[in-house]
Amino acid sequence: MATRVIAEVGDPILRKHCKEVKKFDQRLRALAEDMVETMDKADGVGLAAPQVSVLKRIYVARPYLDDQEKYLVMVNPEIYEKEGEQTSLEGCLSVPGYIGHVNRPKKIKMRAQDLEGEWHEYEFEDFAAVVNCHEYEHLDGVIYTDKAEEVMTNEEYEEALEEERKKEAAAEK
Repeated sequence: MATRVIAEVGDPILRKHCKEVKKFDQRLRALAEDMVETMDKADGVGLAAPQVSVLKRIYVARPYLDDQEKYLVMVNPEIYEKEGEQTSLEGCLSVPGYIGHVNRPKKIKMRAQDLEGEWHEYEFEDFAAVVNCHEYEHLDGVIYTDKAEEVMTNEEYEEALEEERKKEAAAEK
């Protein structure tokens, strides 16, 4: 396994449409392992292949808040149903130092292949739906900032939170 370099916003590879994975071999397994290691080292919850400069339809994700040991490898994923709406607060390993509010489906249904090429069906809700939608869009060259209602630096976000806490404390008095 190896840690890979994460492409950052401005790198044209992040805007390209990824190609379908057709070979399910040791190279694909090594890519997935490298992606998990890279995601973990960067303290992320998901990482798509174009973020490590590979134009293949694969991403890894750790969308389960209650089980941080479990991760998914999604090859040739397809979202085929979306339901409801939620506003999520998102960051991205390819857009370091920024965070934004994005409208996402509350629930999704999708299918994807595993590293052996077998198809599986998935249903995700809430945070897990956000993570999977975010990574899925990377495969089509979409970055969350394209859809965000508001993007701010992490520092601006922390300042806004602090202001909100002060207002709430004043209101309680």
